[in-house]
Amino acid sequence: MASHDQSYKAGEAKGHAQEKTGQATDTMKDKAQKAKDTASDMAHSARDRAQQNKDQTGSHLSEKTEAAKQKASETAQGTKERASETAQATKEKASQMEESGEETAQAGKEKTEGTMQKAGEQIKSMAGGVAEAVKHTFGMSETEEDPYNKRDN
Repeated sequence: MASHDQSYKAGEAKGHAQEKTGQATDTMKDKAQKAKDTASDMAHSARDRAQQNKDQTGSHLSEKTEAAKQKASETAQGTKERASETAQATKEKASQMEESGEETAQAGKEKTEGTMQKAGEQIKSMAGGVAEAVKHTFGMSETEEDPYNKRDN
């Protein structure tokens, strides 16, 4: 029964690790999407302001507007890259956690197998002793001497 319980617990631990990994991955994806949306909104806002300034002030501001657009684009690109790197790091960590869970489950299985083998050997030994005692009680023992009823003369 210990083997089943330990196997169950190892599987349960692996399931919990996978669930936490999935949650962490989803959280990172959400954060990356929010950062991307914010950068996109900032870029659109900068573009809109730049257009308004260009209309108001002329060509001098047109150059500055182009620089603002470029800066917004670079910021958005940098945010996308950081989000991608974060997502990759999360995937790697999830993989490591899953591997660790599998190793823990395997170690639990091996320990259980050793315990069960030892218990089986003990039961087998006890059963042999009981069988010999019953044979002796009914006179079917192969030995003449009663090892359980020794009398001192």
